[in-house]
Amino acid sequence: MVSFTHREPGTCAARWQQAGLEQISALAPEKLFNATTSVIVLAAHPDDESLGAGGLISMALERGIKVHVIACSFGEASHPDSKTHTAAQLASLRKAELAQAMDRLQPQGTHAGRLHLHCLGLGDGQLETQQEQIRAALEQHAGEGCLIASTYRGDGHPDHEVLGRIAAACAAAHGACHLEFPIWYWHWAQPGRQVGWKHWHRLALDAASAKAKGRALEAHRSQTLPLSDLPGDEVLLGAGFMQHFTQGAEIFRATWPGHKDAASAPATFDELYSQREDPWEYRSSRYEQRKQQILLASLPRERYGAVLELGCSIGVQSAELARRCATLLAVDASATALAQARDAVASMDHVTLLQATVPEQFPQLEPGSMELVVLSEIGYFLAADELDQVLADSANALAAGGELVLCHWLHPIEGWPLDGEAVHRMASGLGFERIVEHREADFVLEILRKPAGARG
Repeated sequence: MVSFTHREPGTCAARWQQAGLEQISALAPEKLFNATTSVIVLAAHPDDESLGAGGLISMALERGIKVHVIACSFGEASHPDSKTHTAAQLASLRKAELAQAMDRLQPQGTHAGRLHLHCLGLGDGQLETQQEQIRAALEQHAGEGCLIASTYRGDGHPDHEVLGRIAAACAAAHGACHLEFPIWYWHWAQPGRQVGWKHWHRLALDAASAKAKGRALEAHRSQTLPLSDLPGDEVLLGAGFMQHFTQGAEIFRATWPGHKDAASAPATFDELYSQREDPWEYRSSRYEQRKQQILLASLPRERYGAVLELGCSIGVQSAELARRCATLLAVDASATALAQARDAVASMDHVTLLQATVPEQFPQLEPGSMELVVLSEIGYFLAADELDQVLADSANALAAGGELVLCHWLHPIEGWPLDGEAVHRMASGLGFERIVEHREADFVLEILRKPAGARG
């Protein structure tokens, strides 16, 4: 989990613009709304819905689409040191401000869709422990033709992240589009270090929606202005922070119907491995055995120091890599697969197994500490923004002159947004030297070397 506070200066909106935020893919309103019968916006606190999706709400309503806004808490824990407002008073104030903001997003006219506000009144900062109530509220309105928008799973705020995960699961179950809107991400993230945003989408707001959003934001006065001049009543959302949300567009991470991403991996692969111990026949398939032999024979060095293997599965390849390195950190999202991997490397004390879902749980490594990173048959089980971040984190972990191994199946991957060709094409953007390329009808193997003199 990222550590930050709202009092920090943060990354300014101008820096994001300079990094190319306005050049990311445009999100066409027609693609969003033509087959949409309802929009559900899941917000942790009053203001989330206006900051991240006020324009989306307004545009849907203008098109006659009904909108359900689910506010899980009243944000009453925002000013714990206030001498003028208790948590209960803040909750009452926020509830009134939220209602006013929603009124300002509701267009006039008989053609407009209707906005329905649902306040759950759950504990601010405690949504992780109240997931069942949130799921039930979301399921009450989800159904065929719905579009679900929520706070972003990687936003750095625990309340925001848990809602993103709940919304993602609900959208997948109903075959719905899921839009995630970052809030605090813009504050703590750095455009050069966090790279996934380049694959997100920009929804340009029409004049009416931009105006409605602006008026809705003004309603959240207890957060955009100080509660008083006394210590503990300082402004929560300062002018610099608000600039991220007044640029005439809204930024969304989109998961389209029928596509999975990294969050799906643990459950998907745990189920797969529980049904078949070796679903890809790593131990028995001549194809898999030969592919592994080619990969190992292609490694430029006989011995390596520290090695990172992402997507180690049941540990067949891990055991072979371990024979050629001083230390091996082998990572997989599936606990069921790792149980078998432990048997495969049981006698190897220099091997560490880690259950983690990348990029969110990418191992905490010293920059430049790895001599080899192996990314085999895992890249297309990530969304594009996730893969880009995994590649960036892998590059950061590699020492200058270190090597990145990529090996992927070349046939279609059902249910996931990328394929093998796309994975290797994205990896070429690292600017590393390609020192090995082996291509067959079924798979491609590449080894890329980090330039000498490059920093971690």
